[in-house]
Amino acid sequence: MLHTNGELLTIDVGERTWETTRIDDILEAYIGGRGVATKLAHDRIPFDADPLGPENRTYLSTGPFQTSQMSFTGRMNATALSPLTNGLVSTNAGGYLSRNFADTGYSCVEIASESDELLAVHVTDEGVEFESVPDLEMATVSETSETMNERHSLGEDHLVTVGPAGENTVRYASLMTSNSRAFGRGGLGAVLGSKNVKTVSFTGDSRPTVEIPDNAVAGEIHQDAATKDHIMKRQGTTSGVDLKNDMFSLPTQYFERMDFDEGVEGINGNTVESKKYKRGTCSVCAFACKLPTRDEETGLETEGPEYETVFSFGSNLVVDDIVSVMKSNELCDELGLDTISAGVTIGAYLKSEDRFGDSELIHELVEKIAYREGVGDLLAEGVDRIHDELGVTNWTSKGLEFPGHDGRVLHGRALGYATANRGADHMYSKMHNLEYEGRVDPEGLDGKVPILVDLQNLKVVKDSAVICRFASNYLSDERYEQLFGTDYDTLLEAGGRIVELERHFNNQRGFDRSDDVLPFELEGIEDALDDYYTERGWSEDGVVPEGNLAD
Repeated sequence: MLHTNGELLTIDVGERTWETTRIDDILEAYIGGRGVATKLAHDRIPFDADPLGPENRTYLSTGPFQTSQMSFTGRMNATALSPLTNGLVSTNAGGYLSRNFADTGYSCVEIASESDELLAVHVTDEGVEFESVPDLEMATVSETSETMNERHSLGEDHLVTVGPAGENTVRYASLMTSNSRAFGRGGLGAVLGSKNVKTVSFTGDSRPTVEIPDNAVAGEIHQDAATKDHIMKRQGTTSGVDLKNDMFSLPTQYFERMDFDEGVEGINGNTVESKKYKRGTCSVCAFACKLPTRDEETGLETEGPEYETVFSFGSNLVVDDIVSVMKSNELCDELGLDTISAGVTIGAYLKSEDRFGDSELIHELVEKIAYREGVGDLLAEGVDRIHDELGVTNWTSKGLEFPGHDGRVLHGRALGYATANRGADHMYSKMHNLEYEGRVDPEGLDGKVPILVDLQNLKVVKDSAVICRFASNYLSDERYEQLFGTDYDTLLEAGGRIVELERHFNNQRGFDRSDDVLPFELEGIEDALDDYYTERGWSEDGVVPEGNLAD
């Protein structure tokens, strides 16, 4: 089975030391990316570790396709114990970092311990250098990039950076790369910030050689991405805003409503496209679905907003002005915040104060959260920890704020939220795509468990490879087999092992069936959970038996 090559680089930022370890057996069994990082995190982070303490570790990793020239491979993975969910979280980001990371020759970089001063850590194929950067305290993401470029000729595409939100350990702070691309969910920016690491750079000339079993198929996928028309090439993920609104699946007014009929035209794909001023993409990807946008009247430029930001800072806050959403997006990128969790948390506050639609207040709150100033210090904790104090519904699952695909309408999506190890994460299975497209009836849970399990397993394979989720239209079962050099069922089994490792880690931290819950009632959910655990081979309490784990 196809897998990445290269040693594990472990960096102790407290001792200012580094070492390499061969992990060939792990690479062979877990492919790369999320799979390899999950195995390492499971075995090397203590089950009782404090997410913001020195015992937590951050893993950055690529997969075998970051050595290729295939479209949809300009991404990489980050994994750590989440300060938001208190469980293991993996997230990935696009841009141009992944090839620069691969050029160091390492398959995975592990950042351990805690520094006593603010550091920039420079990783090359010759080793690691540590730079004290007290002058970058509370610098924005782009300010940090500019400084690293001036001092070391290291541009934004070589960096993983935390903004002020990460330094202030906001529980949903993002890791940022290429200034506007986010390792968004779960607060991994706060983990690196707690280690007193401002930025990590990657450069070298030692990219490993990985032979794709059928390189002709990789070429066909690249050609398809370049030549076939797709609305996402013009509107990115915002191309689906109107569909979601029409299907009563666009959360609005802090989830009190499920459509935004009075304001959707101000934030939909056509409106976003009207602000797009050039093409944007990730490394070697011909699909080019990114959204560099500019408002001529104000001069505001940003990348995006994508659909989830349109939901979280648009409909869910009752904002129908795309420029306001663009401003929120840009603030989150500069300060290093996950736009979903930030927007939903602000929505909880607006609900408690009856201040929906107040763009000036929204932008003020984004900054207050990043710097933990005033009420921002409370909101920096996330909805799960503050909903009682605000007197609002807890719109999270496992502590992770809900995205913009409404499980009250898309019932398979709801089951996916409940069972995902990361919590309310739409990317964990993308079950909603089948329900939006009518391939699966949105209503009810009958027959959906096996479909969901296979989707979750497949998405792990993609995150381990690492292949963008938007490649789905170009990847058949046969193409997976040709690219990986193994049969499709073997790939799904590998994905299942990784899901099980995540679950086992979380079980050791106290997670079980009682955490697989939703903030709304869903008929048949308990029976579906029974079926899900049976399908996975877990106990009726949602616990992985010790005998299930591979050596």
